[in-house]
Amino acid sequence: MRLALGVAYDGSSFCGWQSQPNGCGVQDVLERALSEIAAQPVTVVCAGRTDTGVHALEQVVHFDTTASRPLQAWVRGANALLPSAVAVQWAEEVAEDFHARFQAERRCYRYILFNHPVRPALWAGKVGWFHVPLDVAAMQQAAAYLLGQHDFSAFRAAECQAKSPLKHMYEARIERQGDFIVFHFCANAFLHHMVRNLVGSLVYVGKGSHAPEWIVQLLHERDRSKAAPTFAPDGLYLERVIYPADAGLPQAVGGSASVPLPFAGA
Repeated sequence: MRLALGVAYDGSSFCGWQSQPNGCGVQDVLERALSEIAAQPVTVVCAGRTDTGVHALEQVVHFDTTASRPLQAWVRGANALLPSAVAVQWAEEVAEDFHARFQAERRCYRYILFNHPVRPALWAGKVGWFHVPLDVAAMQQAAAYLLGQHDFSAFRAAECQAKSPLKHMYEARIERQGDFIVFHFCANAFLHHMVRNLVGSLVYVGKGSHAPEWIVQLLHERDRSKAAPTFAPDGLYLERVIYPADAGLPQAVGGSASVPLPFAGA
């Protein structure tokens, strides 16, 4: 039997998603909890690995098991065993050929930036921060150039293992909510550090270091050294993963735009 889970987590206290020898990954604690419920070893496959300090509103994973349990047992049972920073949102039985990574059509990220002269305290670890006022209109104009299929080599980490830098960006939207600037990105897939590198370069546009058209230049030159430095992971959230309708998964349960973050309305 193959099961899929939606998992939310605060990445602040983990060394990223992927399992590590010292057990510090989100994957490690999830597999330990599921293995206890199943009374057999469980290995999960995720839709997309997140880095140290990056959060998820709805990571999607799948795993195989011969253990027969009610679906709610995988949710409530796992949550009783997981640390408070990780929570299973839902569980569904899926087809034997379902694959959390390879069948994902789009992955959507949200980056929350606190744009204020003084660094955040209550939201430390949950938002990025930039102290200089930013021109959101210029950033929105720059983000529009990211739409469509491009070679995103200028925004790719040196250690990225993706086979191709070509990705299709379906959404690149920026909005201001008081002192917060919210970046929304949806693409078929992302390169290592791609979202954080995009945010860094868009912030450079927002503070007036470059015109919006600089983004076009970076895409054409495909040179990582010419783009802005990688932005902090704190404000980055894997918001949702979109699958074909016939996959039988809940649609954006944890990653819905209507789901408030801890600082919503501030």
